[in-house]
Amino acid sequence: MKSSLALTKLKAILIIDVLIVAGAAGVYFYLQAEGLLVGAPKQAEFTLNNLTINPLEAEVFEPVFVTVNVTNIGDTKGEYLANLTINSVMEQSQTVLVLGQNFTIVEFMVIKETEGTVTVEVGDLSGSIIFNTLPPTASKITLSKFSVSPYEAWSNETITAKVTATNQGSEPEILSVRLMLDNSFLERRVIELDAKESMTAEFMFNATTEGTHTVKMNALSKKYTVVPTGYHTLIVGYSGGGSDLLPFTLNGESLNMPYSGLLPVGEYTITTPTPFTTETAVFKFDYWSNDDKSTTTKINLQKRMGFVATYDLISGYSSCPSLFYWNGTDYVYVTEVSNAGWLGYIDYIDENGEIVFGGGNPWDTIKLDSNQLTTRSTDSGDYYDVLLFQKWDEIFYLDVAYMVVVDHPSDVDVYSTMVNYVNPIFLDDIYTVSKNNLKIPISAFNEKGEDVLPQITKLDGTFTSGSNGLISPSWDDISLNQLTLNLGDLSDAKEIKLVINGMIDWGSPDHYYDWIDGFKAAFTEGLVANGTQIYPPPYMEIMDTSGNWVPVPTDRQMPTPSDYVPRSFAVDLTGLFPEDVIEYQIRINNFFNVTFDYIGVDTTSQEDINVLRIEADATFHQEFVGSSSASGDFTRYGDVTQLILEGDDMFVIGMQGDQVSLQFPTTGLPVLEDGFERDFFMFVACWFKDPPGNWGYGFDFTVDPLPFLGMSGFPYPDTESYPYDDEHLQFLEEYNTRVITPPSQSLSIESSLPIWAMVVMMIVAIVDGTILVYFKKRRK
Repeated sequence: MKSSLALTKLKAILIIDVLIVAGAAGVYFYLQAEGLLVGAPKQAEFTLNNLTINPLEAEVFEPVFVTVNVTNIGDTKGEYLANLTINSVMEQSQTVLVLGQNFTIVEFMVIKETEGTVTVEVGDLSGSIIFNTLPPTASKITLSKFSVSPYEAWSNETITAKVTATNQGSEPEILSVRLMLDNSFLERRVIELDAKESMTAEFMFNATTEGTHTVKMNALSKKYTVVPTGYHTLIVGYSGGGSDLLPFTLNGESLNMPYSGLLPVGEYTITTPTPFTTETAVFKFDYWSNDDKSTTTKINLQKRMGFVATYDLISGYSSCPSLFYWNGTDYVYVTEVSNAGWLGYIDYIDENGEIVFGGGNPWDTIKLDSNQLTTRSTDSGDYYDVLLFQKWDEIFYLDVAYMVVVDHPSDVDVYSTMVNYVNPIFLDDIYTVSKNNLKIPISAFNEKGEDVLPQITKLDGTFTSGSNGLISPSWDDISLNQLTLNLGDLSDAKEIKLVINGMIDWGSPDHYYDWIDGFKAAFTEGLVANGTQIYPPPYMEIMDTSGNWVPVPTDRQMPTPSDYVPRSFAVDLTGLFPEDVIEYQIRINNFFNVTFDYIGVDTTSQEDINVLRIEADATFHQEFVGSSSASGDFTRYGDVTQLILEGDDMFVIGMQGDQVSLQFPTTGLPVLEDGFERDFFMFVACWFKDPPGNWGYGFDFTVDPLPFLGMSGFPYPDTESYPYDDEHLQFLEEYNTRVITPPSQSLSIESSLPIWAMVVMMIVAIVDGTILVYFKKRRK
């Protein structure tokens, strides 16, 4: 009785204490929020100072930069809206977040089309800018081949900026050239050139403080970096080795590629492993970018240096259905097929905030290594042995698979093109390109204005850099990877073809979902309009005679390269440029990270080639039992030859662990003519989908709904449907009899409770003296 009374008093005391503490806390937070508590943080408060105008005098159409310091004299962070007015008219505004007791710099760019003096104001600060008329208004002098060297320097070291000026006109021309460093004026020159004359202008200045600096010459831009004296950057990377970190040693220290470090100048020894094994593949070392074929190479670090170890895939896979062929002793991994056949490409947000899906093309064309592809023999004859193997946790829908044999003159190479997921057209052209007369572009710049021509002039495993669009700053500030190529004067070319080697990195699925959520949140706030693209599709543009970028037609758009393992392919530009264009320029835009190793220009005419299509005997079987959560009616194992002959939406439907064996008979192949060579291509049409949480979005990880040629996107709207006619219903009943049920996801009621609820239950159990009984029940 006493024990019960004591417990009751204890509970009452605890309740009173909680009420007292809660009341005190409420008063404290109220006073703190109102700034009435002694020592409470002071709310954000802003002051402006140091209005800077650079330059004070400029030419019309020339940028002038207006900057101002925004200081937060409060203790808490806050947002400040900075408005720029010109001649009392508000023209620009920026919202900046400033931490307490800190400051930030707001920068505006002012460009005027007419001469005169203007007054600029930011807050209570003001100043004036004088705009003068350009010396000639329409100069035909163009600037190209802008370079800044060295890229990495020490303080006070001389920096040299060079640019090539060319008069494209038929009369003498004048051009004003302005050199800027970090938006500060350095030097102005007036270049005068006769018709068709060209010259190189050179500017020199001293490196300044440590850090990265931007050099601008009119519209061209370059960067250089100042590092501590006595140090330089060493970069060690690898190509062709998948996406895992690759171990290596630097002077005996164990590190991982990709590596970048600021090191004292001097000699270093680098050693890389071979073979290198990941969870899904095995790679072997081939060579360093300095042509050293030993796994150990020595370098003398005297400037910023980059070394790339090139690896070859000898077995395994990366993603999507994997293609292998028999080389006489083993199956050789080639690539992943049908990037464009991924189900789930997102287009835009509609007026209801719903995601509209779009795009998708199941076709892919893969060139096989004719020096390795070897026949196998049986009693019924010889054949080429090819495998399509699904090692990843994905569902695939294989519609077509056949081989094309191409006999062509020995002095040319042959390439196919690949498909773009926004282009629904099937492309089966095989292009001939000269082996010995490929040209390189005159210039190549990325979206940052960086010269990337050295990276694309040689097939050496050194790729242009890029970033994935999914990590753009925000939904309304999307970053695109761009490659601008000047192909020179090709007016005499009867045909124009590019030979490209590149690959794509889709990025992390985590960023994918964050990116979509950002768009949804922006729509809820009324910031996203109907039709806003969630990620822009890849597209190629040409420059017209007026200097405008014009997208090429959809059926001629540049293809999307393969992922992880780079491939070479052809792009036909014939007929895309205006007849009177002087410089043939193109711009390639990508939201996802597309990088390039080589781009060559071919202007030779198409040669006569012999093309023969070979059909396969196809067998479907299971290679291993995976741990997939996929479910639905899959294709039964056995002979599936009839399913892969035509693009008819009658698929071999498989999942992780499934494999399609393709045997292409060689009987009847013609004898190779003198002066000809033979190459092989695989043509595949295959859709595939990922599970939700791993790129799969908008659908369940089930066989249904089935994709089909001609759908607007996947998932498709209710107004579209898979063709459930008699022929397709018969296909479903005859072949798709392997029923996979989803794994059980049932949980006990208690194990599905949130943690806080389980804690409350345990406390109640202790107070009631029933904790032992509770755990006994759980153990049963």
